Amino acid sequence: MLLMRQIQLILEDGTRWNGIQFGADKSVAGEVVFNTGMTGYPESMTDPSYEGQILVFTYPMIGNYGVPDEKNERGISKMFESSKIHTSAIVVNEYSENFSHFEAKRSLSKWMEKKGIPGIAGIDTRALTQHLREKGAMLGKIGDDISFLDPNKENLVAKVSIRKPVIYRGRGALARKRVICVDCGVKNNSIREFMRRGVTFIRVPYNYDFVEKGVKFDGVFLSNGPGDPAIMDETVAIIKKVMTMKKPIFGICLGNQLLARAAGARTYKLKYGHRSQNQPCMNLETKQCYVTSQNHGYAVDENTLTGGFKVWFMNINDGTVEGIKHKTMPFFAVQFHPEACPGPRDSEKLFDKFIELL
Repeated sequence: MLLMRQIQLILEDGTRWNGIQFGADKSVAGEVVFNTGMTGYPESMTDPSYEGQILVFTYPMIGNYGVPDEKNERGISKMFESSKIHTSAIVVNEYSENFSHFEAKRSLSKWMEKKGIPGIAGIDTRALTQHLREKGAMLGKIGDDISFLDPNKENLVAKVSIRKPVIYRGRGALARKRVICVDCGVKNNSIREFMRRGVTFIRVPYNYDFVEKGVKFDGVFLSNGPGDPAIMDETVAIIKKVMTMKKPIFGICLGNQLLARAAGARTYKLKYGHRSQNQPCMNLETKQCYVTSQNHGYAVDENTLTGGFKVWFMNINDGTVEGIKHKTMPFFAVQFHPEACPGPRDSEKLFDKFIELL
């Protein structure tokens, strides 16, 4: 039986939102952000980019298709974006304990209870989202017995990055091609995209100086991840070394920001970030538009982009930088997720573009 009790989401501006507890019974604090996607709550909750955040789902009902089995395939979770839940808590309007899906093994609440993650239901999440849009993303907490906590002051990447290198062996004609993944919180579907293409994928910690250690590689992938890119000096220094070698570099999300900072650009915090599966972006070279999945709270300052780089993709909604590209070197990155799981997949050909450069 699902035990339910009254709890509150308390924001740093003093507003309180009354709801019903589900999942784990515990107090938490973090940054409150929202996601407007209709599906994909297991993928979102296990996305390392949400580390330290209280995630608000705007879609009215959450939990109705349950949670799939936690099984691995070729060394990574088959159904999730990582091996654990990274959201500190979730906030929903209507929670459904009853679920129906051919792959579901348990309810969302049971999964969260097992993993120690609290949820709060019964809140008008669209009104809450409107509040966050007007005021900006802010700190929040569930429970009066703890203090507010700003996760962006911490090195969140250090919490989600792998601890030591792992090699995923390639198969087929491209197995001899070696891609270094600088793991800042890489999503499993990014790993799957490279494995599907047959290259050997070498996943290393965010601060692992593979150049200094003499690791052989043909290209570098800069992964997504949580937090403020301005505190990632160790990683930026490694990227600068790779740039002098003129080998292909491909970045996604945080990887886009880190590549920009390695080129001398600045990054800044967005008012409420981009977290949805329907962000429209334009390729400024071809004028083609793409529907993209995004999850980030920081962006590249276009006016500081130098060193031979140019803006490649632009967000049609607010004009922010969604991708950068070097004019002559094989360096490029995007702010959105071409590997998006559960989708859309309009831009996954960017992986092929990178592989062709190896």
